[in-house]
Amino acid sequence: MARASSGVLLLFLYVLRTVIAVEENEVTSIVGNTAELHCIYSKENIDLSQLRIYWQIADDLKTCPVVHALILGEDNQSDQCNNFKDRTRLLKDKLEDGDFSLLLLNITPRDEHTYRCIVQKKMDKVFKVDYDTAVVLRVAANYSQPVLHGPTESRPNIEEEITFTCKSSGGYPEPKVYWTNEDNISLPEPNMTVIQDPDGTYSVFSTLKIKSTSKMKIGCSIENRVLQQNLTTPNFEKINQNQKEINEPDPSPNKPDAKVISIVIIGTLIAALVGLTCLLWKRKSWRQASYTDVQQNEEGTQRDAPV
Repeated sequence: MARASSGVLLLFLYVLRTVIAVEENEVTSIVGNTAELHCIYSKENIDLSQLRIYWQIADDLKTCPVVHALILGEDNQSDQCNNFKDRTRLLKDKLEDGDFSLLLLNITPRDEHTYRCIVQKKMDKVFKVDYDTAVVLRVAANYSQPVLHGPTESRPNIEEEITFTCKSSGGYPEPKVYWTNEDNISLPEPNMTVIQDPDGTYSVFSTLKIKSTSKMKIGCSIENRVLQQNLTTPNFEKINQNQKEINEPDPSPNKPDAKVISIVIIGTLIAALVGLTCLLWKRKSWRQASYTDVQQNEEGTQRDAPV
């Protein structure tokens, strides 16, 4: 019997939502955080034992009729939707002040709805709607830093068709992807694939095919409209033969080439070796000449000695 009366009450609330003027405000929350949905009942001498407070999903009442309920001052979650179990709280210390705001824990993208706070007051032994307000919950999640992939050839041929890809993940809602070219050359329409992951967030993969030019500076940016956030990759200018990801600026053009340094070092070593060889040869020749002079002097002395 109690279950049947509860069903009648929910049907009654469903009908009311079409005939009562509703205040509405908007809240934005990040995935994983706690959202506070405001509901302020501005009445004097509030007696919770004479009130019924219902939080509902206004735009999906058939799927989820009750998000949270406070009946005669006590939580009553007998009709609470399963996906909100253990995720809702009222501010207990503020209830008697008429603050019936709802805390929604561990926000997910699936929580994005218009929520309704309905306050019924007992009047002449009958509960009648005394206050009704709505809160639009916008959910957002930050996208990962986009990664730009370009051609593997260090110097693509002019007019050769080359492919760039840009990818990012973990964000909400669906993003907008922009390709930029600092040379002001118009870009063709890119291909874009958006996938909703099991946790409700999105992954985006965009492909751009263009003809190579002598001066090419291609970039990619991901826009999250709810967070008013733009994430941009470094521009593509040139790429090493084996490099596939462009996450760092190109090295300084004034940096000496490794081959040139190697040639200079080898040349210096060869020159030093030749110089050392010449020095050793000269020293050896000098020693031989000195030894010959000594022998000749000794022989002359022996001949001149008296008999």
